[in-house]
Amino acid sequence: MQTRGTLRLATRGSTLARRQAALVAEGLETRRYEVELVRVETTGDQLRDELIHRLGKTGAFVRELDERVLAGECDGAVHSMKDMPTDQPDELVTAAVPERGPAGDVLVTPDGATLEELPDGAVVGTSSLRRRAQLLAERPDLEVRALRGNVDTRVEKLLAPSLQAEHERRLAAEAEHESTADTAYDRTVEEWFDGLAEVERRALGREVETRYDAIVLAEAGLVRSGLARQIECRRLSRRRFVPAPGQGALAVTAVDGDDARAIKEAIDHPRSRVEATVERTILAELGGGCIAPIGVHAIVQGEYVNAAVQVFDRDGEESVIANRDLPIEDYPAAAREFAAELADRGAAELIEAARRDAETDGSDVARSEDGGGADRSAGDDEEAS
Repeated sequence: MQTRGTLRLATRGSTLARRQAALVAEGLETRRYEVELVRVETTGDQLRDELIHRLGKTGAFVRELDERVLAGECDGAVHSMKDMPTDQPDELVTAAVPERGPAGDVLVTPDGATLEELPDGAVVGTSSLRRRAQLLAERPDLEVRALRGNVDTRVEKLLAPSLQAEHERRLAAEAEHESTADTAYDRTVEEWFDGLAEVERRALGREVETRYDAIVLAEAGLVRSGLARQIECRRLSRRRFVPAPGQGALAVTAVDGDDARAIKEAIDHPRSRVEATVERTILAELGGGCIAPIGVHAIVQGEYVNAAVQVFDRDGEESVIANRDLPIEDYPAAAREFAAELADRGAAELIEAARRDAETDGSDVARSEDGGGADRSAGDDEEAS
């Protein structure tokens, strides 16, 4: 069968980034394009964790991919939407927003506990300013600690202490009794190990630095990585834990022209584009960038786009929270107007305070998880996010 041509798409080199790029490639291939994925190591991937928050303001995880496109080395670049700065070079367009994945966050625990079931003073891992503020708004007793690395690494850090303790108990029981029939276990250590998921096996060999009772991740990252089938997780309410702008969405950038139009025609999902545009428009108008705890989530509902917004201070004690139906026929202007009203209601003051904190505070949770949105992670949180 004759193809429509070959498209070279730049992608980050992390496991989940490549999986997400593969999803885009599959969509294009079903429309008879040949796709070559070009792996690019970005500055953000190379830098030490403590420098990530500085580069979040300039899109370190995005910039090098788009530079390949501008240089003509690639026809497009695949990004996590929430990593993208709200401004981009004039020559580039967001050629396509494929159908969005799950937009919300999940709580991951070793035993499947809910947020309400966590003990007083439980340690919860995240390096997201937004998630930290939301957690503390719900449970001020929690201890929120930094959690870095790609999605697999984060899950392994959570599971390691309990799995290693169970392993030691089983080894001790086998050493104490000549036959496992006399122990409290119905399987040998080897049989127990063989029954573990791959992520659990890796966790057994991980050095434990911090014992987390729970961690918070993006559901889309777990689903796309295949980990959602291997671990216990609980969805967090998208009303109480409004996601980061663009969370769960992918974007393909390209130089404005024939390739961009071809990519859009092949894989763009209009509803997902509208929702992501509303979210990013509100973020851009508020100006929170990567330094403020901001959640924005939009859902197309008939003739309206329902937009939910949360802006917090760092500790979740002060907030501006609102929900509005925006007319879909003029959603960009309506989104800007909504954001301006939120700014006047106190969101601008909270964001300015967060900016001052970011300039003076070098603490572990002094940034967000997404480069151009309200969160930016150290490492690969386009996947954990």
